[in-house]
Amino acid sequence: MTSATLRPIAALMIGSLLVASDAALAEKKYGPGVTDTEIKIGQTMPYSGPLSGLGTIGRAELAYFDMINAQGGVNGRKIRLISLDDGYNPAKTVEQTRKLIEDEGVLLLFGSLGTPTNTAIHKYVNAKHVPHLFPQTGATKWGDPKHFPWTMGGLLLPYQTEGRIYARYILQSKPDARIAVLYQNDDFGKDYVKGFKDELGDKAAHMIVAEASYEVTDPMVDSQIISLQASGADMLFDVTTPKASVQTIRKVYEIGWNPLHVIRGPGTSVGAVLAPAGLEKSVGLISAQAYKDPTDPVWKDDPGMKNWLAWMKAHYPQGDVTDDNNVNAYVDAQVLVQVLRQCGDDLTRENVMRQAANLRNLELDMLLPGIRINTSPTDYFPIEQAQMRRFDGKEWVLFGGILGVESH
Repeated sequence: MTSATLRPIAALMIGSLLVASDAALAEKKYGPGVTDTEIKIGQTMPYSGPLSGLGTIGRAELAYFDMINAQGGVNGRKIRLISLDDGYNPAKTVEQTRKLIEDEGVLLLFGSLGTPTNTAIHKYVNAKHVPHLFPQTGATKWGDPKHFPWTMGGLLLPYQTEGRIYARYILQSKPDARIAVLYQNDDFGKDYVKGFKDELGDKAAHMIVAEASYEVTDPMVDSQIISLQASGADMLFDVTTPKASVQTIRKVYEIGWNPLHVIRGPGTSVGAVLAPAGLEKSVGLISAQAYKDPTDPVWKDDPGMKNWLAWMKAHYPQGDVTDDNNVNAYVDAQVLVQVLRQCGDDLTRENVMRQAANLRNLELDMLLPGIRINTSPTDYFPIEQAQMRRFDGKEWVLFGGILGVESH
């Protein structure tokens, strides 16, 4: 056979190899819940029970994915979020999560709310190798890729990190403070207190003069507030969830106690907490935040805030624009969409985790300027920065610079 005859055959063979290579590169890989047209994901939310007010997060996320789907979805696939009520009851969370994984066959879990509720499913979902992404809780335990590689931390400042930021603020601004601590008696509350005490170090023993806890099912926290006031404390570290936050702000005001009142960031929504408590009763509260506050007029001409408000009006009109839980939901949903985009056509559970652990300097509409989302195979805490702020009776006013403390 002549060389002239071989050339076309060689070219044909090379062409065939290139086509085969392209086909291999374009091969679609799907995990459970994925088709050419759909990505099925699941979550649990407290649509009933003591934290039912936070159910707006799930509703807002459903609305965000509806918008994405109307625009054509992610890489041509629509996101189907199955959001089930667990009433903030860990036993119910286990039941509903098993339903999502074993009956519905979801690809991943996204944004399930609560520390005790996510704790109840933590080992189960890791044993099942199901991505457990961005739970609505800042518990430090979610950022442990060595022992729980299928759980990625939430898009809240890790609780211990936030607790340490507050302790640093107190040590700098009020080093002689006599501190009272109020906390929810579960992993959520204890995580904050641990970080706070760790940062105070040896000074914690004499600076903290009183501690009181409450159960999430307690109807009131009035007796705890009265007891803490009696200690002579002039600073209150308030680690409560919204219902108890409202009660605490009211009672502190009503009994004429005037401590420096430091309250955790995720419990400071103007619409969900401060307005029900009374804006005049909330003056002087100190907190930390990573997101833009929709009640702060400093953002009125900000393009990111305009995008969020336009989305709320068009896709979640029943949502409260003064409730920053709806900001939280928007950011969470945006990050999940980014992860799914990065997955391309490899929508296996393994690749979902690879991409979730490969977020680089992600800037989003509603994050404060200078705060970016970063993850890696050894860093499962997406957000580790915040800025201090003070409530002036109308809105939160930011002060100081961006703060961060290593949480691990």
